[in-house]
Amino acid sequence: MRAAIAGASGYAGGELLRLLLSHPELEIGALTAASSAGGKLGEHQPHLPQLADRTILETTPETLQGHDVVFLALPHGHSAEVAAAIGDGAIVVDCGADHRLTDERAWQEFYGGQHAGSWPYGLPELPGQREILATARRIAVPGCYPTAVALALFPAFQYGLAEPDVVVVAASGTSGAGKSLKPNLLGSEVMGSVSAYGVGGVHRHTPEMEQSLGAVAGGPVRVSFTPTLAPMSRGILATCTAPAAPGVTANAVRQAYEAAFAKEPFVRLLPEGAWPATAMTYGANTAALQVTLDERSNRLVAVIAIDNLTKGTAGGAIQSVNLALGLPEETGLPLTGVAP
Repeated sequence: MRAAIAGASGYAGGELLRLLLSHPELEIGALTAASSAGGKLGEHQPHLPQLADRTILETTPETLQGHDVVFLALPHGHSAEVAAAIGDGAIVVDCGADHRLTDERAWQEFYGGQHAGSWPYGLPELPGQREILATARRIAVPGCYPTAVALALFPAFQYGLAEPDVVVVAASGTSGAGKSLKPNLLGSEVMGSVSAYGVGGVHRHTPEMEQSLGAVAGGPVRVSFTPTLAPMSRGILATCTAPAAPGVTANAVRQAYEAAFAKEPFVRLLPEGAWPATAMTYGANTAALQVTLDERSNRLVAVIAIDNLTKGTAGGAIQSVNLALGLPEETGLPLTGVAP
């Protein structure tokens, strides 16, 4: 089967290509982009020597036709128009935000413009989601922060362990902002400094977190989200807390999380006393997770680490596509990271 990648010169596109080079069932087809069209991929993705001489084409419906899978690694607001022009024959995977939100008002508040509607959500670990993805022809890949937060907290709501009032503080590497040149992302600005941004409930991933957790909780979940930028190229470390439900014990929390992730190939609940670090997941489609009950404040605390480009974007996309194609979910996806 052949897969096309629109946005092949960006970080998400490059990560998709890195993983697809090891996928035994998907052949890399057309590579497209906008401003880099006409150039060679090696000019933009020098870590992919096998594809260095491939020419980047313009992103047009004609170029993307004839593929079994089309990955759209495009900026927010660009995927919907392209997807609408692709026929029903291909599985289309949107790695941007255009099809994640089910609430039109939330889209207009946080993104603006026309709401393109919602597609099946590409986070297989959520309860009942694998069955939905198994028949999906359109898939919306979650944002990197929402991936981490949903994995960290959905068991708390699935098993009634927490109240629906969540606080999240998360650090991300600079690749989460994409390849566009921005002064605040220069090495001299980032090195040796951690900074907050999107503070006060304005970050665009907030409604997506509320949507995922609310679906599991069976009612609204409020999220206060503060993202921070850390001096690293990739990775997310998210600390997620919520008031514990009445009568919840530390043992009940541990048992619930063990049950939730016992058979999950990509989520590792760490031994008690061990805490996640972003380096545990670099380059792997995995999440490292720890949970505890802060008995002094009566809050459930879950800390999770993922690679924002792998499990947070490209790996999650391929994991969902594997399900849609009827392949084993782990096909072509690395469980081992890179160290140091």
